[in-house]
Amino acid sequence: MTGQPPAPESPDRRRGHRGAAPERSRRRRGERPRGRGRARARSRKKLFWVIGASVAALAVAAGTTVYLRLSSNIDTFDGAGLSHQRPDDTPGDAQNVLLIGSDSRSGDNASLGGGKDAVGRSDTTILLHVYADHRHAVGVSIPRDSLVDIPPCRLPDGSWTPTRSNAMFNSAFSMGSTVEGNPACTQNTVESLTGLRVDHTVVVNFEGFSAMTSAVGGVPVCLPNDIYQNDLNPHRATPGELIYRKGEQKVSGKAALDYVRLRHGIGDGSDIGRTKRQQAFISSLIGQVKKKGFSPTTLLPLANAATKSLTVDPGLGSASKLLSFAMSLKSIDLANIQFITTPWRYEGARVALQHPDVDALWATLKADRTLDGQETDKKKTKKAGASPSPTTGAAAVDGAGVTVAVYNGTTTTGLAARATTLLRAHQFTVTGTATAGSQNHATTVVQYGPGFEAGAQKLAELFPGAQLQQLDGVQINLIAGQDYAAVPAASDAPEAPAPLPSKVSSQARSADRGICEDLSYG
Repeated sequence: MTGQPPAPESPDRRRGHRGAAPERSRRRRGERPRGRGRARARSRKKLFWVIGASVAALAVAAGTTVYLRLSSNIDTFDGAGLSHQRPDDTPGDAQNVLLIGSDSRSGDNASLGGGKDAVGRSDTTILLHVYADHRHAVGVSIPRDSLVDIPPCRLPDGSWTPTRSNAMFNSAFSMGSTVEGNPACTQNTVESLTGLRVDHTVVVNFEGFSAMTSAVGGVPVCLPNDIYQNDLNPHRATPGELIYRKGEQKVSGKAALDYVRLRHGIGDGSDIGRTKRQQAFISSLIGQVKKKGFSPTTLLPLANAATKSLTVDPGLGSASKLLSFAMSLKSIDLANIQFITTPWRYEGARVALQHPDVDALWATLKADRTLDGQETDKKKTKKAGASPSPTTGAAAVDGAGVTVAVYNGTTTTGLAARATTLLRAHQFTVTGTATAGSQNHATTVVQYGPGFEAGAQKLAELFPGAQLQQLDGVQINLIAGQDYAAVPAASDAPEAPAPLPSKVSSQARSADRGICEDLSYG
């Protein structure tokens, strides 16, 4: 035989060979092999974490893709068109959101009706006040034919218009005659009209409205009588086909859009009547969303439908911000969502806002009170209808996240407790109260450590004339002085506005009202 002889085994291999018999013996006895089981277990565990990490990565990637897709759908309008003279920030957690329905014929809107050309026009405007407790909300409809003063507005060429007096409210949105309209001009007009700061503005066109009603599976409505084609088009010579039957039904897409735009053949045929019907429709739409639940399976299709046709202010210009805002409203019960139209009267063919009733309505919302004059559970507002008091300074100060220790630097009993009440009304966190080491402080002092200057400055705004002093410690102290003690305590508390007249508050419609109730609206 040719070839090389087999190489001698190494001592390690021989030892391994001799150890093989006991290994086989263990297998015959049903025992688990030593070492390899642990290795396989470690391999399986490693594989589990690899798979888990991969799934998590795919979920994140998918979520990111959805958000990027939704965000890419959203258009924002130029914030440079907002007025340079705006109301104070909305205090606390309350929010004012301006909702505008646009009826331009541009793009896919052409097949759904609307204006005669591509200029953006506002068909519906609602100012939604979300209360500080995020458990109540009021939507105020502003009739499009209302005669108002339109403040200076920015045109596409960068110039600003002069103030226009006694102009139709919806002409603000058309300022500049652009396809996308002028949301900033409408926002400026609403802020000037109400004295309320608009925190966010959302414009929905016909296409977006139609898509949203389809995304929720249709919206339940109720009609007091049959509606025919000539009710949609009063210039038609014959009644035409039946469009909506009398009674309860669901509408979606173009049928839903025609329903909310319908004015003839139902109610009094006025735009005011149509506004009331739109309020009832929105109530039903909200109820449909809440019925399905505020879950991704409900919100994402709705968001996808809406974002394709939304124009929003820069503060809502991403899907995450928009969905976050929507989720912040999920705790509001239908019974605590109300809709009302601004008090009005006819002035010829137009509408004049009725004073002082409309002023009382704005004051009620500014004070974060419900339409029946009640405070909500988490009061976070400033004095309404008055200038800031000597003690509250900039009354819109929001101290959320700022922690303060309060000391009484005078001999006036209860001054630290009084200051604590004021601070908590502005969302500061008070860690405790005590008597200062010296009780002869003529002036209130705000002490702060490194990195706490911004919070200290916020705090000082509530106490005009307060002195700022640096400390070595990581804290903020308030030492209430004699200047604060000299101010009447009553000036710390917000004044309640006069209650709304019952003739106004009784016009409100809650979102939980039955869809067939009060069919006299529009």
